[in-house]
Amino acid sequence: MADLPDDAVERAERLTRLAREAVDDDEREKYRNERDSLLAEYEFSARVRSEDKRDVLVLHPDEWTEDGTVRVERIEDTDRAAEIPLDGPGDPEDWDEVDEHNRAVATAVREEHGDVHGANATAFADFMSNHYARPVESATDDEVEEFLSEYFPRNAWPTGRQKEIVEESVELVFERASSGFR
Repeated sequence: MADLPDDAVERAERLTRLAREAVDDDEREKYRNERDSLLAEYEFSARVRSEDKRDVLVLHPDEWTEDGTVRVERIEDTDRAAEIPLDGPGDPEDWDEVDEHNRAVATAVREEHGDVHGANATAFADFMSNHYARPVESATDDEVEEFLSEYFPRNAWPTGRQKEIVEESVELVFERASSGFR
C-alpha cells in the first residue's frame, strides 16, 4: 500500500491545471494522458469532483475502484488519497504554510528582477494568501484577472511603474513558482 509521493501529487495537479486551461482539445488530452501515465506508475487514478463552488482534484489508489467507480468498501485509509482544490478558496488551516510559500516566491522574484517586480509579486502573494489561501501558482485566469482589475489598483497603492509592468510581474511569479521553487 504505497502512497503517492508529494512531487507526483504536485506534478499531477500542475498537469490537471494545464489541461483545464488548454484551448486546444489535443493539448488538453496530451496533459491528461501525461497525468494518467504518471499516476499509473504508482497505481493511482485521478478524477475531478465538483462541489459547491469549486472543483477538487482527487488522486486515489486504483484498488479503490471497480469499472471506474470508487467502491467505498475498498477504502481502508482515506489518508492515502490526495484532494486538491482547483479553484475557489483553499483550506484555511493551511494558511501559514501557503503564505510562507507565497512570500518566498515573491522574495525570489524581487531578488532576481528588482524591487518593482518584487513589490508587485508581494501584492499578488498577499492576494492569493488572504483571498484564496492557495499557492500563487494555483491561481486561475479569472483569479489573475480579479487581482489585476480589482485588488491591485485598490489595495497595492501601486506606483506608475508598478502599474506598467504588473502583468509581467505576475508572469514572473508563475515562472519562478513553476521552476521547482521550494
